[in-house]
Amino acid sequence: MSEAKWYVAHTYSGYENKVAKSLEAIVENRRLHDLIQDIKVPTETLVEIKDGKRKEKENILFPSYVFVKMVLTDDTWYIVRNTRGVTGFVGASSSKPSPLSPKEVEAMGVETKTQTIDFSVGDNVEITDGPLAGFIGVVDAIDTESEKVNVKVSMFGRETSTELSLLQVKPI
Repeated sequence: MSEAKWYVAHTYSGYENKVAKSLEAIVENRRLHDLIQDIKVPTETLVEIKDGKRKEKENILFPSYVFVKMVLTDDTWYIVRNTRGVTGFVGASSSKPSPLSPKEVEAMGVETKTQTIDFSVGDNVEITDGPLAGFIGVVDAIDTESEKVNVKVSMFGRETSTELSLLQVKPI
């Protein structure tokens, strides 16, 4: 079986969530979890403060589009294409649709990477790479977004703070 890729289904305006729910129900009923792995309607939450009241509003980032991570077969193509509210696939002629490239998936924020770090602030870590390799220090701060960690290292009787990549340290 080939690898699942992200495809973009075009929908009628305002039908994004209905299409996503319909597809999820079909996947559940037909037990197609291995073929259609994920269905997303990317949204952003906007906070609006009006007349002293805080109001959160969810906006669809790509109106009229639903992202589907699936293994493309005749069956999965047929199921998505014939779901009520779907008008077709993006990048498709009358034949098979084109998947999104990994760069497009990343740029559109369809798939977010979650990172687990096996150390926290205050833990002792060993520096494994770079000019300070072999030194032991204490984690001062962790920035998961930029994948950096600040470590305080004792050199020549003084504590020195240094910024390293998350991959340059390991817990002791």
